[in-house]
Amino acid sequence: MYKNILVRFKGRAEFALVKKAANAFRLIDFQTTFDQIEAMNPALHEYLVRADVRMWTRVHFPGDRYNLLTSNIAESMNKVMSHARSFPIVQLLEEIRSMMTRWFSDRRTDALKMTTDLTRGVEKILQGRVDYAKLLTVQDIDAHQVQVTSGTSLHVFNLKDKKCTCRRFNLEKLPCAHAIAAGEFRNISRISMSHPYYRKHYVYTSYENAIMPRELDKSVPGHVITKVCRPPIPKQQPGRPKNSRIKSALEIAMEKKKPRKQYTCGNCNQVGHNRKTCTL
Repeated sequence: MYKNILVRFKGRAEFALVKKAANAFRLIDFQTTFDQIEAMNPALHEYLVRADVRMWTRVHFPGDRYNLLTSNIAESMNKVMSHARSFPIVQLLEEIRSMMTRWFSDRRTDALKMTTDLTRGVEKILQGRVDYAKLLTVQDIDAHQVQVTSGTSLHVFNLKDKKCTCRRFNLEKLPCAHAIAAGEFRNISRISMSHPYYRKHYVYTSYENAIMPRELDKSVPGHVITKVCRPPIPKQQPGRPKNSRIKSALEIAMEKKKPRKQYTCGNCNQVGHNRKTCTL
């Protein structure tokens, strides 16, 4: 969808609104942004409606999307196995098996090295929210509900149901800044409020089973040996056969894009900043 919007509608400003609408947690925030898209580009708005808001927006998704927006797993596998696409079928399957064995082993080992209760990525996300939570004001409502305010915004967090009116906690299953502030106020750990799926134990369990290589000394069943497997009848396509997939216009443009120029500071002659932002 990102590629289609940039190629078909030529608008980076519009895509910023599409991204904002896709990541909105509350229905009112989504509708406000979606109305802005309609006023700015009616054709883009119609395209997004046809694409079905349940498929690309967080607020309308019928299930639990957590904090992930992913593409089809087949696209990822197709990319990583591009070097083996022309292999014979048996060798191709062995390449896939070897790759999956390596992935499972590496991820299982990495999960064992984690020193925190939650995964590293989740710990980093929550730590960033802790800094903001310290600026919030918390006040009790009843035994289970707490109001959290910051300037003109006010949200209510339910400690029993683990729900917040900002809906970030509801959809991500991770404590939002309001939940963290309420938890600190009630002496409740943010780790205990996080969904068990984010714990390192679940990561290890996901890759616990080993993917073993084929047993070469094991005899092939007789009904398999006697079965005749004929090759498919190919249909010759016009032109020279392609060895790689057809790239989109955006991918071609990104490959031709020149890297951003690195500016050198006039004070310290270091790259990455200028004279105004220099710390010397």
